[in-house]
Amino acid sequence: MRRSSEVKRVTKETDITVKIDLDGQGRADISTGIGFFDHMLVHVAKHGFFDLVIEARGDLHVDCHHTVEDVGITLGQSITKALGSREGIARYASEAVPMEDALILCALDISGRPYLAFDCGFPAEKIGEMDTEMIEEFFRALCLHAGLNLHIRALAGKNSHHIAEAAFKAFGRAMDRASSIDPRISGVLSTKGTF
Repeated sequence: MRRSSEVKRVTKETDITVKIDLDGQGRADISTGIGFFDHMLVHVAKHGFFDLVIEARGDLHVDCHHTVEDVGITLGQSITKALGSREGIARYASEAVPMEDALILCALDISGRPYLAFDCGFPAEKIGEMDTEMIEEFFRALCLHAGLNLHIRALAGKNSHHIAEAAFKAFGRAMDRASSIDPRISGVLSTKGTF
């Protein structure tokens, strides 16, 4: 059975549709109106082997905040829906991803108990048209709505683009491993018997 979902979120600030197939091949069709953000989300799909479609229209004449945060919310809801009962998933994973000068550690637990620890300093305030402070806001919204305990830490890095790209790649890779079905697991991987 394919683990896929579609979620639509409409507010006075944004109109967002996310489709995800957790058992995909890494295909992406992303359109948020924020070029750098699109580029980062393509990396999540490619390195997470998720098929991902995101169509977002937001009040970019204000700034990128609402669009980036609401994409995080909607993607998180889509992941939760696609995971279903979470039975059989590996649950935990970590990845260290280098990119040029940057080295990012990403560790996550699909626990149902959201928490974000984000320690990445960006030398630049913007990358393209995206405020770098919104990268943390994206991951926070994603964690809250996907029920992830997520730690992302820059172990090295001077170039903001490299730091950001390694973070999104590391998240995609860790999410792929944590959401993968392990045939050795009966039910959910918890001594409580539930998340």
